[in-house]
Amino acid sequence: MKSSSRPILLNIFKMRCPECGKSNMFINKSIFPLNHVLDMPEHCKECGLKMEPETGFYFGTGYVSYALSLILFFINLVWYWLIFGIHISDNSILYYLVTSISIVIFCQPWIMRISRVIYLSIYVNIKRKKNQQ
Repeated sequence: MKSSSRPILLNIFKMRCPECGKSNMFINKSIFPLNHVLDMPEHCKECGLKMEPETGFYFGTGYVSYALSLILFFINLVWYWLIFGIHISDNSILYYLVTSISIVIFCQPWIMRISRVIYLSIYVNIKRKKNQQ
């Protein structure tokens, strides 16, 4: 299989196959309907990469999703602190938490998809390096 000349990060953000970078990793480009947000084809249409290499492969995406959620919380902390300020004496910490939790819940479908793409990309790149040795 020919590796992609496209950058890995571009494939991740466009949610493309990590092997060829041409085919979409998800059946629906949109996150709606939400009950089909994680539906993926069995194989890539272009290069034939198996999208679920083994049963339970995507259980590890919980760790990636958690890390992405923490990054989002930190980004929210920075902009909230710069715009509104955070003080112990008032309820600004509570407002920050409510705002951040709302944003993370709203972004959860994208976070789940991107965590799957990142996880499969890591697996494919490790497998590729192992095969080159």
